[in-house]
Amino acid sequence: MSSVSRRHFFQGAVLAASATRVMGANDKVNVGIIGLGGRGNDHESNYMKIPEARIAGLCDVNQAARERAQTRLTGASLEKAAEYDDMRKMFADKNIDAVSIATPNHWHALATIWACQAGKDVYCEKPASHNIHESRAMVAVARKTARMVQIGSQSRSTPYKMRAMQMLHEGVIGKLYMAKGLCFKRRKSIGKSPVTPVPAGIDWSQFLGPAPMREFTMNRYKYNWHWFWDTGNGDIGNQGVHEMDICRWGLGEVTWPESTSSTGGKYAYDDDQETPNTQLASMQYPGKEIVFEVRGLLTGPEGGQPVGNYAVGNLFYGEEGWMWVDSTCFQIYKGEKSEKTHEEKAERGADGTVAHMTNFLAACRSRKYKELNAEIEIGAMSASLCHLANISYRVKHTVKWNAAGMNFGPDTAANELLTRKYRAPYIVA
Repeated sequence: MSSVSRRHFFQGAVLAASATRVMGANDKVNVGIIGLGGRGNDHESNYMKIPEARIAGLCDVNQAARERAQTRLTGASLEKAAEYDDMRKMFADKNIDAVSIATPNHWHALATIWACQAGKDVYCEKPASHNIHESRAMVAVARKTARMVQIGSQSRSTPYKMRAMQMLHEGVIGKLYMAKGLCFKRRKSIGKSPVTPVPAGIDWSQFLGPAPMREFTMNRYKYNWHWFWDTGNGDIGNQGVHEMDICRWGLGEVTWPESTSSTGGKYAYDDDQETPNTQLASMQYPGKEIVFEVRGLLTGPEGGQPVGNYAVGNLFYGEEGWMWVDSTCFQIYKGEKSEKTHEEKAERGADGTVAHMTNFLAACRSRKYKELNAEIEIGAMSASLCHLANISYRVKHTVKWNAAGMNFGPDTAANELLTRKYRAPYIVA
């Protein structure tokens, strides 16, 4: 484990006590940011807006990314943060109260687990996990260590979306029978990226972490890691997990479906991408279903869809009408003639990230995890539905969930995809 001994991360309560700062009533929460790429930059700029937070640590496997993040702090006349080339060094620093994880998906679970074991509270980007095994492990460690773990599903802290969900729960369109998530987000071909030497200043082995060792290519590194099974979950687990979470939320926090079927493919392009760019999933519950569709290619609007061609949002269907929710508004249509009866526009800054992070910091002080708007159990379940869809797609048949065994029963091929083969020492036990 590099220069930091394994014993620093697996000593339970003793470790948590030694690596946790005692905060005074008026102290700011010292936040360390892990992963300083595109979304990590957003984390930094958002925490800079929150009076309750102090950015005290910056961690990335890329030296240049750390330097850029540091420059943003000093350019805003804020004090320099401690820098770490290995997240485990950050976890061992008692001056760090909480960490904000914006790494690729395959690091989310292990970074969260190590942080909790080190006594740190955690804000972790979506999807919570890279596979279903990790979802369950993250919930277990959060409960065992009593740490606050918020997943970055910021819709849960966005006021107009909160009102939309409340209206659904109050029966505004009657009893719901379907929630449909749309991820029609245009994705152009990533092309083919050749194997090259690892650029100076990047620790490629740490970047891969739990994933198998691969030769360096730019497609596997910068953003396009989303489209490789080793490190990402396709667009259903990237943009789509936001809409999957809203599907669950609107239907009353449904959990494991009885069965899941997903089809699709990677069409049109001859490139390095492994995950599908077109995917259709259906999840069956007693008396209702979730339908989810990904389209990264050129497409037109759907029938009845009140927005443009590239829709990212949610449709809810009930006995009395339907609702559309997206990043700009929510709209309600009722009756046989589908007449619009209500529309509410998004507030300024509607993505809700600052509010979501503020909610996280408040729970860090109260020590009440149920006050978190997207607590780990919520985020892990929403991620798991995306994983179910991907498992069905990859094994090429409908999968049936065995709630008693928390697996797919005798379906060996599907059970193998509940977890992954971890590369030591980056193991989610």
